[in-house]
Amino acid sequence: MNELVAVIDDEPDIVNLVSLHLKKGGFRTKEFLDAASFYRFLKSEVPDLIILDLMLPDSDGYEVCKSLKRDEGFANIPIIMLTARAEESERILGLELGADDYVTKPFSPRELVARVKAVLRRHQSGSTTRKIYVGDSLTIDLEKYEVEVEGERVELTSTEFKILQLLASKKGRVFSREKILDHLWGDNKMVLDRTIDVHIMHLREKLGAAARFIRNMRGVGYKIEE
Repeated sequence: MNELVAVIDDEPDIVNLVSLHLKKGGFRTKEFLDAASFYRFLKSEVPDLIILDLMLPDSDGYEVCKSLKRDEGFANIPIIMLTARAEESERILGLELGADDYVTKPFSPRELVARVKAVLRRHQSGSTTRKIYVGDSLTIDLEKYEVEVEGERVELTSTEFKILQLLASKKGRVFSREKILDHLWGDNKMVLDRTIDVHIMHLREKLGAAARFIRNMRGVGYKIEE
């Protein structure tokens, strides 16, 4: 599993409780008590799912949700709203803004983890595609495990293919070296972050003209940009 879940709530007890149960469920977590610290985190890494409280000390949860959904790099991140507000109108507003689920306090931590898994399943199955196209020259065939540049087959190693697939699956999103390592090897990784730079270098060499799509965000990580 190993997906990263960002938990944003101004109540430390709730953040700790949710994170504890998520970790028991096989997830990694990052905890935030306000929106500002979460936005700073987004500059270096992007979570697979966000649990977002509506009542934050420095921002309205609706505004956080709205700003994320407006940003092409973050719009596809599933969001579960967490709030003490039980009114139907509040739930409808959250869902209309793009939230994937809405959980009212008090809640069962085990049920919340089950909802996280369900939302991720829907998101992953809905976004599954057999081919990924980058620009008008790069094609990634997920079923055949093949890559073509301008119609010509490019031979990649398994690691190079997985890195390319990850970057291309979320165009515009920056992936830190740590995130790429987690995707490749999970908790079993026994290599340095800079190993990713070597794989990216070889990948670019093989992609030729299509290497221009892979951008190095200095000090942050890598992304694919058309």
